[in-house]
Amino acid sequence: MYELRKLGWVDGRNLRIDTRWGIPADPDSMHRFARELVALQPDLILSQSTPTTAALLQETRIIPIVFAIVADPVGSGFVASLARPGGNATGFVVTESSLGGKWLELLREIAPRVTRVAALFNPAMAPYAEYWLDSFKAAAASFAVEAIRAPIHDSSELESIIAAQAREPNSGLFVLPDAFTFAYRVEIVSLAARYRLPAVYAFRFFTALGGLLSYGNDLNDNFRRAATYADRILKGEKPSELPVQAPVKFQLVINLKTAKTLGLDVPLQLQQLADEVIE
Repeated sequence: MYELRKLGWVDGRNLRIDTRWGIPADPDSMHRFARELVALQPDLILSQSTPTTAALLQETRIIPIVFAIVADPVGSGFVASLARPGGNATGFVVTESSLGGKWLELLREIAPRVTRVAALFNPAMAPYAEYWLDSFKAAAASFAVEAIRAPIHDSSELESIIAAQAREPNSGLFVLPDAFTFAYRVEIVSLAARYRLPAVYAFRFFTALGGLLSYGNDLNDNFRRAATYADRILKGEKPSELPVQAPVKFQLVINLKTAKTLGLDVPLQLQQLADEVIE
């Protein structure tokens, strides 16, 4: 809202905003709310994630859609290409595919004894998982690390899956960004701590909760930039001609308190590279 106000759009004056919040544990809610929003015939729809964008595009290929944190818009069929989207949707990528390998590299740097790493994700919320898993598996091979897929379908499975990883020596956790892991971040971080699993995450809000390490773009920055696309479309530009943009602002955050609890010594060089160190 703040960015839109800066651009001259004020709710109740020259703008009306209708909001719907889908529930990650209830994918049907996303489709129901997508239908409701499309029925309102708005001039523009702002979509947050891959699942919400997919639901909206099933309902309309006419109303302009700006997505803020989509993983793989080309692979998901949302746009024809990043440079020329070609349809009624455009927006901003959440992270680049090569980060799968970068996340593992950072985890190994902070926890060098880790020799097997499980990638935790919800298949329903992350149909794009291979977007990161390919580079994750390639990096695992170069580090002689066993890469394990750990799909989770329901929150009731969280503890059993994390506990199973912890039973094997020198294990770590790689938490993929998706609507499910976002929604259950408190439980995931808590279980990783309880079972003493070094874990790497995509965003700061995990490390703020006690996660060991996160590296990823500033999500707020994506939404700020999405406001500029909303402004341009509302002023007459077409989403088909606005290129999908990659993230530009990244954050490396390390939780030293968690590292000490796990008995890990964080290299000084890594601490110096961090944008934030939580003590």
